[in-house]
Amino acid sequence: MIERALVSLLQVCRNEPGFEEWRLISGALADISEALEVFQPRRGSRKITVFGSARTSSTDPCYGLAQEVAILAVAAGFEVMTGAGGGIMEAANQGAGCENSIGLNVDLPFEQHPNRYVSSCAGRLLHFRYFFTRKLFFLRESDAVVVLPGGFGTLDELFESLTLIQTGRTPPMPLVLLAPADNPFWEGWQRDVHQGLAARGLISPEDGDLLIVAHSAQQAVDRICRFYRVFHAANLGSDRIELLLNTPIPPEQLEALNLDFDDLVDEGVIQASEACDDAGILRPCLVFHFDKRRIGRLYQLLDRLNGLDLPPCEALEHPGQRVMHQQP
Repeated sequence: MIERALVSLLQVCRNEPGFEEWRLISGALADISEALEVFQPRRGSRKITVFGSARTSSTDPCYGLAQEVAILAVAAGFEVMTGAGGGIMEAANQGAGCENSIGLNVDLPFEQHPNRYVSSCAGRLLHFRYFFTRKLFFLRESDAVVVLPGGFGTLDELFESLTLIQTGRTPPMPLVLLAPADNPFWEGWQRDVHQGLAARGLISPEDGDLLIVAHSAQQAVDRICRFYRVFHAANLGSDRIELLLNTPIPPEQLEALNLDFDDLVDEGVIQASEACDDAGILRPCLVFHFDKRRIGRLYQLLDRLNGLDLPPCEALEHPGQRVMHQQP
């Protein structure tokens, strides 16, 4: 793969002698290199990304909600990522504290300055030249996304996350819409999406299950922790998926899953197996061929898995840890 990357660069060298083209390539490669350096030593813990408006004032209830969700996320073992700006981003970084925050700032013509809660965090603040490389790392490194009310930028980040999840370009993760109970922001947005898209057949009816609605910080973090109770991670292939688990599924429960989710499986059945995670740890998993257009149905399967009544074990008690050696 290194050779292929170098060949691609050589091909660009032959075809693109212009300064602007090479400024784009050089900047994008620098963004990727710097981000990989920051994230590589922090792969052991899961990360919750908090999106929301930079214009939210400190007196807005959403500001306090973002701060609280970050405090609870850290207590549950997660780190917190934001765009490093003001408003909701500032609140989340304040709640998480410097030692548990990661800021992904972007250079803008009007100079978005990183907030004071992340600007002094050594090795935890990244300055991206381009939005597209910043978005790449938000989704690549996130294990959950919490979205509070915001404008064009916030909705862009929400739709980008939804698109990559729905099309199977990024593994399943919890996507939480958070607002105070008396704030109808997300209810109106969801109504418009369902009436305008689902009702016309432009998205699948079960695509609504890609989203979790929460009205308190505790509810948001509880739902994220539950998402990783039994489910650990997913390996997506061209026509099959491996669902890596924190604990094996008993045969009788697997039989029930096959009966209830037969429509999700394109060929064969859901089978119990084993596979290595990113850390090389062998884990129990479920393997099956599935229709990638049914991602919403896949989320329903994950919800069923995470709700199974299973014997207590240490592996079910650490949702914030991405890498944890299992007990023999």
